Amino acid sequence: MLQANYRSILDFSNTALLASEKGFNRMMDAYRYSSQLPVSSTSSFSVSEWRQRCYDAMNDDFNSPILIATLFEAVKFITGIKEGTEQITAKDKELLHTSMHDFIFDVLGLLDTTVSNQDNSEKLSGTVELLIKLRAEARNNKDFATSDQIRDQLMALGIQLKDGKEGTVFTLED
Repeated sequence: MLQANYRSILDFSNTALLASEKGFNRMMDAYRYSSQLPVSSTSSFSVSEWRQRCYDAMNDDFNSPILIATLFEAVKFITGIKEGTEQITAKDKELLHTSMHDFIFDVLGLLDTTVSNQDNSEKLSGTVELLIKLRAEARNNKDFATSDQIRDQLMALGIQLKDGKEGTVFTLED
């Protein structure tokens, strides 16, 4: 939706959605890689001028299509660094990474769903492991009502506990 000016007609088709998803994934990959870029003594891209063009797009009646096009200039530059055809200084690398973060997440309000899903998965695993320990404590204390309650409530949420010789493991039901 950000690829059309708010006063323009929006092309909302399956093809447009797939293209947007592909572009979004390219942008997120480039952003994540931007903090790991190898540095050089010179830059082959003026990050400060690029950043100013991003601000100019926003100052032009919140012209998100121009901002996105400008962000993709940085994506192309980052790809060039990966391929060895472009170079960047340490100072420009930091400015590029910070500016991309600001425009992608703070201005456009996009979310990096890959990172979010990984974080959520780790949080879920940690939470279920804690509940498994509490359940084991309850069983050791012969508090079978609490043990069964933990198992049953997790099952209601789609998390199945399996007790075995090695301990308790969990699986997520689809």
